[in-house]
Amino acid sequence: MLGQFDSLKAIVRVRYYSIDNFVFKLHYRLTFYIFLVATILVTSRQYIGEHIKCLSDSGVPTHVMDTFCFFTTTFTIPQHYNSTLLKRGSLAHPGVGPMGTRVNEEEVRRHAYYQWVPFVLFAQAIMFYLPHIIWKGIEGGTLKRLADGLHNGIISETDSVDYGDCHIMSKKERESRLEVIRGFIRNKEILNKSWSYYLIFCEHINFFNVIFQAFLIDRFLGGQFFSLGNHIIEHGVTADVTILDHVFPKVTKCTFHKFGPSGSMQSHDAMCVMALNIINEKIYTFLWFWLIFLLLCSGLALLYRYASLLLHSRSKCFNEVVFSAWRPAKLSPWMYFTVTKHFDYTEWLFLNYLSQNMDGLAFRELFTLLAGDTDVKKNDDLYEKEKTLPLQTEKATLLEKNEKDAFKD
Repeated sequence: MLGQFDSLKAIVRVRYYSIDNFVFKLHYRLTFYIFLVATILVTSRQYIGEHIKCLSDSGVPTHVMDTFCFFTTTFTIPQHYNSTLLKRGSLAHPGVGPMGTRVNEEEVRRHAYYQWVPFVLFAQAIMFYLPHIIWKGIEGGTLKRLADGLHNGIISETDSVDYGDCHIMSKKERESRLEVIRGFIRNKEILNKSWSYYLIFCEHINFFNVIFQAFLIDRFLGGQFFSLGNHIIEHGVTADVTILDHVFPKVTKCTFHKFGPSGSMQSHDAMCVMALNIINEKIYTFLWFWLIFLLLCSGLALLYRYASLLLHSRSKCFNEVVFSAWRPAKLSPWMYFTVTKHFDYTEWLFLNYLSQNMDGLAFRELFTLLAGDTDVKKNDDLYEKEKTLPLQTEKATLLEKNEKDAFKD
């Protein structure tokens, strides 16, 4: 039974490098996997047996009726969703009962979505993964190339060591790698200053994608998805007739027409057991709660992003909280203030993600180097200002003297 999930092994793998935040990962990892697992469940017959099984008279072969009712629409009759009649035994199943020969189309609720459930679920999984593909292409593996090997806190005092897939750097190699990152940031080699804004754009895609998926499911289920969770919370699932019976009926009706021996039209009424809806109702009930949770997390992530845009170069406390959350190695407040004050948002965000991909001690060494560079630059600027100050003063004095001489003349 578990063999159906072997196909997920190729995409479920541990990644040591992070190029986004936790909420972003909820979209392209956890939510993506949720929709993939749901797709596998609704296409696996060994869990629930045949997706549809119809009971009719002997005029139509069983396999013909089953096939016909699956690729056409089955239906229920809303007037037979009556819990009182169900308790009395007047109805065998909710929504299934006798109907007249001239019943209006408005009195019949047709169900055709079950044919498309696996396709829609798989398409939604791709939609949740798409923003990650866009951002990964824009980021281009820069963080991995720079921080490769620095996530390991173990170093060798002599030569580097390769132990299986693990590369242990030597002390000299680590210092050399830190110098490369230092030069990358100091020389402002992040040429694409919109790097950070592409990430913000992808985060907005995630937020609006959740809303779009909710409306898509609601339209797919005939406008009943939004009320699904509220109804379950208020009434539960133990009532005789629940909203799940309306949206995901377990027993439906199906009508097959054929010509008789004399050429007259014959109508064959069938009652179909929709075993697939046992899985569908669980999937979509879970998705109702999950999408609400995901929307709230995505909204909070955007609020944090707006706050970081405002505070990244202004608040020492904000930077202390952000960087210490990822790396426990303590840094002095002077370092936070000295370094981040002179960074634009792209440089600040890049440094933030470096802190997530590096060992705490290695990042502390890097931060100390950057603080020293910033301090030296500040002193150089002060020196240049002091050097030009006497020249400016002498020039101003000479100009004032010329003006006085011109006034005397």
